[in-house]
Order: sequence, then structure tokens, then C-alpha cells
Amino acid sequence: MNSAVKDRNGSPVRFIKPETELILTSLSDFIAKSDIQAYLVGGMVRDWLLKRETADIDIAVKADALEIASRVADMMGGRYVPLDKVNRVGRVVLPDRETAPAGGPWQIDFSTIEGNIGADLARRDFAMDAMAIDLRHIINPPDTFLKEMPTRSPEIIDPFNGWDDLRHGVVRVVAESIFADDAVRLLRAVRLAAELGFSLDERTEALIKRDHHLVTGVAGERVREELLRLLALPQARSILGSLDELGLLTAIIPELAEVKSVAQPKEHFWDVFQHSLETVAAVDFLLRKGSWGYTSDEILATVPWSPQLSRHFDLEVNHGSTRGMLIRLAALLHDIAKPQTKSIEASGRMRFLGHAGEGAAMVVDILERLRFSTRETKLVELMVKHHLRPGQLSRDGLPTHRVIYRYFRDTGDTGIDTIFLNLADFLAARGPTLDVAQWQEHARVVAYVLAQRFQEKNRVILPKLVGGHDLINILGMSPGPGMGEALEAVREAQAVGEVTTREAALAYIREYLLRKAV
Repeated sequence: MNSAVKDRNGSPVRFIKPETELILTSLSDFIAKSDIQAYLVGGMVRDWLLKRETADIDIAVKADALEIASRVADMMGGRYVPLDKVNRVGRVVLPDRETAPAGGPWQIDFSTIEGNIGADLARRDFAMDAMAIDLRHIINPPDTFLKEMPTRSPEIIDPFNGWDDLRHGVVRVVAESIFADDAVRLLRAVRLAAELGFSLDERTEALIKRDHHLVTGVAGERVREELLRLLALPQARSILGSLDELGLLTAIIPELAEVKSVAQPKEHFWDVFQHSLETVAAVDFLLRKGSWGYTSDEILATVPWSPQLSRHFDLEVNHGSTRGMLIRLAALLHDIAKPQTKSIEASGRMRFLGHAGEGAAMVVDILERLRFSTRETKLVELMVKHHLRPGQLSRDGLPTHRVIYRYFRDTGDTGIDTIFLNLADFLAARGPTLDVAQWQEHARVVAYVLAQRFQEKNRVILPKLVGGHDLINILGMSPGPGMGEALEAVREAQAVGEVTTREAALAYIREYLLRKAV
């Protein structure tokens, strides 16, 4: 086992973590009994050499990978998922374990080797992912194997010098045809460079610029996955800027091409496109995930923050997405409809009337095209639709309880997110020309609104005072939209403390109906 390998001080070297070793040991025993050639390949080798934790294990087998994956799932009590029946690629998802990095389930992907391992590695995307290790050497390493971790070793199969790329921090293609073979690799190259703090080598960057249009043929689900993983990284604005420079951003969201160079009123420091990117940066800053080069710490100190808010933005929305990722996406798209709503009045005043509502409709089209879930799409839609609302809650002083109630009623599950999007929009509109006093007043108002929201959530749920049957049987109303409006009016009155009893609720509705009839 690992004790065969010693470091320079004579201590055993554990180049595989104990929990991972248990899984690999089980796999090795199974494969040895089945008399199959098997190799640890790809990202697992790369991450191990970089001392990065991963819950994804990639195994290439000289056999039918689908059959092997199915048998391993049975043996280890996991779930078998056939990923690609044509190319014979299968996955085993092990039950959730506390030992898995990032707290997620372990995933073991099995691929079928066509020919030999060298030919298999030649079909992979980047040199640093085109390395392999015979599984037998992982479990029973020879004395010469990785005595100084990590280092080059004859046991690492590395036909494209991926180890050198790891040392130099470079993402480099294995072959010129890799993007034509699978265009999602265009996004993956940028994502890997960002995740690892690497750069694209000149040839790889040139190939991406040449082949960027191929990404339009990638299935929406795969684009969504890569885009979300990019939005999860710190300094998402610079990553999106890199995507744009490579031609990829407007290839996957062509609507963004229309906002480029669209001028804004003098209150704005940047055009619409640059403002959108800077809004993403401002979101990171406000969520304590990145820096903002145009303000000081005192600006951040005026923005409410708490462990409760931190947990809110870390909440998972759907597989692979969190609220934090989706607010960044909303920041990128919040002004998407400004080009078609732009007008200039006789006075010379520039307006974008209705851009929030039209933008929300466009966001639905974009996210449905990229196969975002219904819930993800709705959250981003609501944020974009209402991103101006927090700045309109009060013209003088603090907003009333009724105004706050209506805001959270209309924004649904995105009230908090929309407030932070609005704050980011405020910062990114002014940039280095920010009026600190104006900012502090705006931050004071939204802090009050958030405080009222959290106080409301801590209260006992208000009882239902009247229902539809009461309106029909007592007040003689007929079912229809008017009944729903009346019930909402009394709920609002109850929420702000104007109505506390059933009798008062019925009286309120009678007065409400009289006012409506006038």
C-alpha cells in the first residue's frame, strides 16, 4: 500500500487521501479479479498532481465500460448511469458520503479504451488531462514511484508533456481538431484556466478564436453546466471578459452583441455592455467574493451582511446552481433590453422606458434556450424585472410597511437577491464617479427594508382571517379576479397591522369594494 513510498525524511507518503484510497482499493481488487487493464486518467491525475481534492474519479478500461460500470455499481452499492451508449461511457454515483470533497457524492466515470492507452489519451482535450497511471501502481506503488510528491515519474503515462504544462500553469490543446470533435471544450478551456489560475497558451487561444462559433452547436444543457461553473468562480467579471475577447460570450448569448457600445446617460460611467460586466464585479464585491476597484472599504461597510445572508446566497437552487451564481447571471443580463427601448426626448434626455420588463421576457427566452430549469429561469426573470424597484421604494425618508410588503409580494422568492442586484447596479452605473453620500443614503434605505424583512420572517405566521367562501356567502361576491384582488388587499392590510380580526377584515373588504365601485 502507500506505506511503500517514503518521503525524504523517511516518513510514509500518502499521495492519495485515505477515503479515496478505500474506493480505489475496491476498484483495483475488482478489476484485478476480472483480469482487466485499467488506468486512472484525466482530471483525477491532474488534480492529484496539483494536490487538489476531487470527488470525480475517471477510469479507462480495456473492456466494455458500460458493463464494468454496471457491475461496479452493484458491487459498491452505487447507482449506474449510462452516459454514452455509442462510445461506451458509464458512470457510478456512490451514495452521499461525508468524506467526499465538497460534500457531494463520489462519481466514478468509466470509459472504454479503443486500441491502447496512448491512442486513448490522444483523443483527449488538453495535455494536462492526457495523462494516465496504471491503477495497479496507485494501490501498490513501486519504490521509485513519487518519492517526492509531486514529480515526474516513469509510472505516469504522459505522451503530450502534460506535466510540464502543470509546472508552467498552461492549458494547451492535444490536437488542433479537439474543438471540432467536441465544441464544449471551448468553454472548458476557459473554465479550467480560471479554476487553476492558469493561462491559455498562444496556439490554444488562437484555435478558440478561430473555432468559437462551433459552441452554438453544443447542447444547451452542456453550455449551462459550463457557464454555471464559470459563474461560481471568484472574479467572474474577468472570466466573462475573457469569454468575450475569445468570441464565446456573444456566441452563447448573441443578444449581448446588441448591447455593445450602446451609450447611456451622463449619470452612467460605462456603456451598456461594460456596465453589465461591471455589475457582475459589483455583485462579487457585495457578496464578499471579490474586489471592486473603484470604492473603499467604507462603501462595503454600509451594506448589510450577516451569516444569514451568506447562507442565503449559498443556497442550492438546482443541480449545479446556487443563488449566488444566478444573481451574477442576472447582473450580466439585467440591461439586455436597453438597445430596443432606447429613446431620446426633445429635451435631449435619454430614456430606456420598459427595459426591465422587456429584459425579463428576453431572459426567459435565453435561459430556456440554455436549458436552465423552470425555477432557475423564474428567479433570474424576477430579478431582472424588478431590479429598479429597490431604488424606487422611497423618495424621501424610509419606505412604509405597505410599500415594503408590496415589494416582497411582487418579487416573490427573489426580494433579497433583487436588493443586492440593485445595489450592484447602483455601483456599476457610477463606477469611479460614485457620490458617497448618495450611496450611503441608498444603502441605508435597503438596509432598513432587509431588516424589516428578517423581522417579519421571525414573527408568527399571521392567521387567515377570511377566505373565498366568506366573500361569496357573506358579501355576495362571485368567483373571479375581483375576489382574488379583494383577498390580497385584506392580506396586505393585515400584514401592515391595519386589520387584526375577522370582523375587521370583512369591514375592510366592504370599504374596499365601495372604493372600487366609485
